Amino acid sequence: ITLEPGARLVVATQNPGKARELAAILENRFELVTAGDLCLAEPEETETTFVGNALLKARAAARASGLAAIADDSGLSVAALDGAPGVYSARWAGPEKDFALAMRKVEERLEAAESDDRAAWFTCALAVAWPDEGPMLVVEGRVDGTLTFPGRGTRGFGYDPIFVPEGHAQTFGEMDPAAKDAMSHRARAFEKLKAALF
Repeated sequence: ITLEPGARLVVATQNPGKARELAAILENRFELVTAGDLCLAEPEETETTFVGNALLKARAAARASGLAAIADDSGLSVAALDGAPGVYSARWAGPEKDFALAMRKVEERLEAAESDDRAAWFTCALAVAWPDEGPMLVVEGRVDGTLTFPGRGTRGFGYDPIFVPEGHAQTFGEMDPAAKDAMSHRARAFEKLKAALF
């Protein structure tokens, strides 16, 4: 399964920032359009795994657009919370996508669990689907670390201010974006994807 350089590829996101990030990681080899550009409806994420949701989103975008599509599903898992918020990471931020609220929720749940374990990890699943309903490609990347409260740094997004990757002192929220992008769960998934596609 390959994609020809210059092929049109739908990014199953309504977020133009994520589309730009994907274009850079894919070294601008493809002509990317977003699901938002094409006014495609977002499917309901009904799966219980990152891989399942990424596949669901890629398949829906490929089917609706008639083009190959790429989708990701990612989130934070906390050891002491049995892997929560996991696939519900975005939902913990509520309809307003308030990640300050989501980070407080993580801290409150940890306090309620009375656990000193601060181990956590980010997971990113990436899926590519073709409109002919043929084979799909899916890869997963993970980065481990620990949580710190209160959060630090205003770079990055989501749960980045409370996550310190293994072997580092800075949170993802404090890191230079290029340093974070070189080692993040998304970067690790993309390395696998590039190896499979190129």
